Order: sequence, then structure tokens, then C-alpha cells
Amino acid sequence: MLYNKKKVEIIEGVKMRWTRVLATKEQEVNTSEKALIRNPEAQDSPKKSRGFFRNIINKFKKSNKNIPEQHASFYHIEENKKSKMVIVITTVLVVMVIIVGTVMLISQNIKKAEEEEAKRIEIQKQREEEIARIEEEEARKEAERQAKLPKLTEEGIANMENIYHSDKKRVFLTFDDGPSKNTEPILNILQQEGIKATFFELGINVEAKPEMVKRAYDEGHYIASHGYSHVYSKIYTSTQTVLEEYNQCIQAIRNAIGESEYDPHLFRFPGGLPGGPYADLKKEAEQLLLQNNILNIDWNALSGDAEGNNLPVEKLMARTDGSVGTKNSVVLLMHDSQAKTTTVEALPQIIAYFRDRGYEFVNFYEIIK
Repeated sequence: MLYNKKKVEIIEGVKMRWTRVLATKEQEVNTSEKALIRNPEAQDSPKKSRGFFRNIINKFKKSNKNIPEQHASFYHIEENKKSKMVIVITTVLVVMVIIVGTVMLISQNIKKAEEEEAKRIEIQKQREEEIARIEEEEARKEAERQAKLPKLTEEGIANMENIYHSDKKRVFLTFDDGPSKNTEPILNILQQEGIKATFFELGINVEAKPEMVKRAYDEGHYIASHGYSHVYSKIYTSTQTVLEEYNQCIQAIRNAIGESEYDPHLFRFPGGLPGGPYADLKKEAEQLLLQNNILNIDWNALSGDAEGNNLPVEKLMARTDGSVGTKNSVVLLMHDSQAKTTTVEALPQIIAYFRDRGYEFVNFYEIIK
């Protein structure tokens, strides 16, 4: 731009000098022409000189008129160049902005994709961890469930054959004829003492109080069958009716605890296995039960609560002490039926009695396995 300005200044200066020179010459020519008009006899040579300068003056005037146009054309060209330069620069800037914007957009998209992928991986990881946790929890629950499903094995059969023989002192607290209103306080006492017992349930009572059976099962007590009705004439009609009573009771227990696979493989004959008017039938039924993987158990000690209702606690304790004697392995018979209120009252003392003598409290999960 400085170069162009300088160029214009030089042109203007030349024009001004030539204008002054030609003005002087024009004045001289005009003077000469006027003289010739007055004196026609003047020489030709000055005339030719005047004609030469007249032509130069006319050409200069003509060219001088074109100078503004030429000057305007020069600026027009410069403006065109400037406009083109602006367009080029603007185009470059726009292209650069587009490129930078595109790069930034791509970078943002890549970053967003990476964040989404990382989030997806994290979600997948959390999902896998949750699935693993659920599977682990389900496996743990299944292991616990299976542990509470008695499985009759050769070892279990051998254990039952030696149930009354043990090198260490142990006691099985067993309750017949429940559940009833007395079952709940008995469960409360056992829970407080941290003791697992065995309940030989009557099917008809299970159907009346399934929640008590469910609680006993959930708290780790062994649930076995004592038949369905406890009506001797019905139970001991035949060996088959004994098996049917067992199965009726087991079905009631399964319904109560919500476990269709449950089978304790353990039965206690109402009135016990030996003796009584049905002794021979019971012995035959024992074999039928065994053929169906069902063992039976009686007792070798008792609290005496079967001998009457609401017997004094002192009498129950005396009968317990007298029946236990020096036995190492004790299966103690008690009842949690409706009328056995004093059994509930005597239970804490019975527990203290065995604990003071060094007995371990166990249930039939320790035997049938």
C-alpha cells in the first residue's frame, strides 16, 4: 500500500511539472500566434515550432484528462486485488474453522464414545458382579437347603443302630404330638438356649398350625413324622395304613415348610414300637417302613409328661432324673401338645439338668446323614 501511494505521488508531481512547462509554452505559442496575426510576414520556422508545441500541448491536455480515469482504474485494480485477497483469507479462515470444528467434533465424539464404552464396560462389570453375587447367594442358599434335607445313607443307618451308645455324653430333646399353643414358648426357650431339638409332628396338627412347623424347620430343628391322626385303631389297621399315615404327615410337613423334597426318613410309632395290642403289626410295619427308607426311633428316657396333664414341674424333673440314670446317649421323650403346659415350665430346668452334667444337645441331623 505504501508503494502504491508513493507511485501516485510521483505521477502527480510529474503531471504538475509538465503542466507548468506546457502552460509556459502555451503562453509563448499564444503570444507568437498573436504576433503572426499582427505580422503575417513572420518566418515559417517559428511557425513550425509553434505547431510542434501546439501538438504537444493538445496531447498533454488530452492525456491529462485521462489521468483521473487511469488513476481510478489503478485503484479499481488494487481494490480487486484487495477483495480477492480478503476472499482468499476469508476462505482459508473458514476452511480452518471447519477443519478445527470437525477435528473438535470428532474428538468429542471419540471421547463420548470412549466414555460410553467405559460406562458400558462398568455396567457390564457391575452386572457380572451382581450375577456372580446372586449365583453365589443362590449356591449358598441351595447348600443350606440341601443340608436341611435329610439323606438316608449307610452311615445314617449305622448311626441309628447305635443311637443309644456313645462315648461322649449327648442328649436328644424330642417332642411329640405337636404343634400346639405350647410349641411357640418351647421354640422361644430353645432359641434362647441355642439348642436344636427334634419334633415328631402329627399331620392333623401340622395342618392346623403350619407356621409353627415352618419356624421350627427354619430354626434348624429336625422335623419328623408321628403319623397323621394318632388314632391307634386307624393307624394300626394294617402295615399299609402305618405307611400311609407316615406319608400323610410328611405331605403336611412339606406343605408347611414349602419344601417338596423334604423327607426325614424317621418315624416314631404312636405309643412306641414295642408292646401293646398292636405289637405284632408294628413289627411288620417296621419292615415295610425300612423298605421305604424310613427308620424309626423310640426313647430311652422321659420327663413323664405322658402320664398326665399339667403334672408338677418337680415330678417331671424327678422322672427325668430317674430315667436318665448314667446313660451317655439319651433320647428324652417330651410332648408339646395342647395339654402339656407344665412341660414348657419344666423345660429350662431340664436343659440346666443336662448342661450341668456335661451333656451335648444334638438332634437327628447328627444321625441321619
